[in-house]
Amino acid sequence: MRRARRVLAGLALLSVGLGVAGCGARVDETGSGGQAAASCVDTSGDAVKIGFLNSRSGTMAISENTVYNSLAMAAEEINASGGVLGKQLEVVAEDGASEPTVFAEKAQKLIRSDCVAAVFGGWTSSSRKAMLPVFESNDALLFYPVQYEGLESSENIFYTGATTNQQIIPALDYLKEQGARSLFLVGSDYVFPQTANKIIKAYAEANGMEIKGEEYAPLGHTDFSTITSKVRDAGADAVFNTLNGDSNVAFFKEYRNLGLTPEAMPVLSVSIAEEEVGGIGVDNIVGQPVAWNYYQTLDTPQNQEFVAAFKARYGQDKVTSDPMEAAYTSLYLWKAMVEKAESFAVPDVRAAAGGVTFEAPEGAVTVNGENHHLAKTALIGKVAPDGLIYTEWSSGTPIEPDPYLTTYPWATGLAG
Repeated sequence: MRRARRVLAGLALLSVGLGVAGCGARVDETGSGGQAAASCVDTSGDAVKIGFLNSRSGTMAISENTVYNSLAMAAEEINASGGVLGKQLEVVAEDGASEPTVFAEKAQKLIRSDCVAAVFGGWTSSSRKAMLPVFESNDALLFYPVQYEGLESSENIFYTGATTNQQIIPALDYLKEQGARSLFLVGSDYVFPQTANKIIKAYAEANGMEIKGEEYAPLGHTDFSTITSKVRDAGADAVFNTLNGDSNVAFFKEYRNLGLTPEAMPVLSVSIAEEEVGGIGVDNIVGQPVAWNYYQTLDTPQNQEFVAAFKARYGQDKVTSDPMEAAYTSLYLWKAMVEKAESFAVPDVRAAAGGVTFEAPEGAVTVNGENHHLAKTALIGKVAPDGLIYTEWSSGTPIEPDPYLTTYPWATGLAG
């Protein structure tokens, strides 16, 4: 097979190859049931390969390019500080091209042809679910950096973004506390929004909230005149937005054109971070609430250092965001797991993962060894006129991950 173009992550990490871009049913934690192919990872030299797999093209590139950049920065930092177990990281980068089938094909290539020790990437739940059987059948590791809808766990995936009880449910609690008694649901037509909305509707029923409408648009859709008119006419107290990618640009422009405001009918989004605000246009989204676990404006020493390093490397006009921070964190978590295990072998890394902690820009995060999610602090923020997001509400302390919502009586049966 053709040798992939590589990125050597060192003091001068070179960006090559094609570059960057959540929902599901329960995954059997024992894997696919078949015998995994023998690993071809080579640790005999002074370097070890890792894979970056992000949508550098297509509708998700608006979100995923910055994830690639943060991963590259983390690899450069780790190499500059001595690498992992004394070995430099050699990055093989691939473009998922915003297509789940391409993600699966590139994942197979990275594992079987390039022989990487771990892969970092994915964004949409469709991309993750397409890759999942590839990683399970090869007993390889994927570090997935984006918030998603939960109802999934796999021995071969570490989920470093939020699961449902760390983002969607706090967002619903926030809207309820703000007096919202009815919602209109708008999302992209794929796994994450559909499953997230199933959870939202169960929450609404249990909390006396009315769902006044539910509309979906294909990824990349740009004509939202009909959907926004339905939103306006429904007269809900708030909109819960699970649109992904550049569809948000068209939606919020049309929303503003209709005279809909965050004061009259706020749109709470779970896939819009600082990177997307610039693409949407600050005037179109100022004052709107979002739910994440990290914002560039967090005032901690770790975040100040992270933001300064990112701007120094990519430009003072660049912004940081939750998914790229979770991706950056994922590489450091893998490093800590490998060093705790004193091994790059997947079974050893997996066995060492539980309890691994990293002082991330978002605050301390800890790996749950049973479900491979992180304990994370939930934050609700609002988009300000300067294009940044400022915290309005915080859970205060990290929330333990509950991907199957077992602690919520109203969620019984959702994972079936």
